[in-house]
Amino acid sequence: MVGVCVVTGFGINAEAELAEAFRRAGSAPSLIHIEDLINRAAALAGFRILAFPGGFSFGDHLGSGLVFAHLVRRRLRTELESFVSDGGLVIGVCNGFQVLVKMGILPNLGGDWVPEVSLVHNSSGVFEDSWVEVEFPAGSPSVWTRGLQPMQLPIRHGEGRFIPASRELLATLEEEKLAAVRYRGRNPNGSANGIAGITDRSGRILGLMPHPEAFLHPENHPRWMRTGISSPRGLEIFANGVSWAERHLG
Repeated sequence: MVGVCVVTGFGINAEAELAEAFRRAGSAPSLIHIEDLINRAAALAGFRILAFPGGFSFGDHLGSGLVFAHLVRRRLRTELESFVSDGGLVIGVCNGFQVLVKMGILPNLGGDWVPEVSLVHNSSGVFEDSWVEVEFPAGSPSVWTRGLQPMQLPIRHGEGRFIPASRELLATLEEEKLAAVRYRGRNPNGSANGIAGITDRSGRILGLMPHPEAFLHPENHPRWMRTGISSPRGLEIFANGVSWAERHLG
């Protein structure tokens, strides 16, 4: 069974949901505090998937995910680079997405962990808490989103506006189809090109602002009775990742 390390600690608050998503996808999730992971970093090699949940790590006082990103980059970079080079999968949801881009591992086009994109305050100026429709562009290398049809997922964030370092970098993301998740219709935070999530070139690292782990039961959807929703679509993303790990990593 695929082992999943779900990182927790210091303001993260969606770890239980994320672990349950992986459990329902047929994997074996373990909740591990970031300090414990740092103190026995070699243990990371025993997992096939590393997951960063949503929340407000370190209170987001210096910017969403920034302190957590610095901690991981400074204390776990060597182990995380080995984990990825060995084929491991990584996913970051909401605050976890913010952590991944601010530590520089995503999209990492330059290969040197220099942050190339960011997630900043919503253009609306308010905390967005609603359900949105997203789509998964065809041709993306992401193993997490491959073959998925548009779905509705919840968002809950104040700093979810995706911005690239330059127009040229944005063009590269689009040309290489690294925009793996895109808002369909309403762009709730003013993200460049409606981007809701990106992948790296390997397709094994995914960050996204919507919360698929918050749609694991039909009843999670606010209109489940009125529209006859019977399938918890958020689970499909995790099932994709776990299935890929089973086939390629054992």
